[in-house]
Amino acid sequence: MKKRINQDNHIGCGSAGAVYGLGFIGAAIYYILYAESFWMGILGFLKALVWPAFLVFELLKYLGM
Repeated sequence: MKKRINQDNHIGCGSAGAVYGLGFIGAAIYYILYAESFWMGILGFLKALVWPAFLVFELLKYLGM
């Protein structure tokens, strides 16, 4: 007998990737536009990769958790 693989676990995963992708593009543009030097632009690009971590950190700090 063949094992049947449950493929229902991935319903709705595409929208989270789209939100992250748009957020990454927006954050990269923001950080690069306001960079004062080339290396600050590179650092801004790296920050854009982890923007959700900054968002959650600031939210938790605001909520006092």
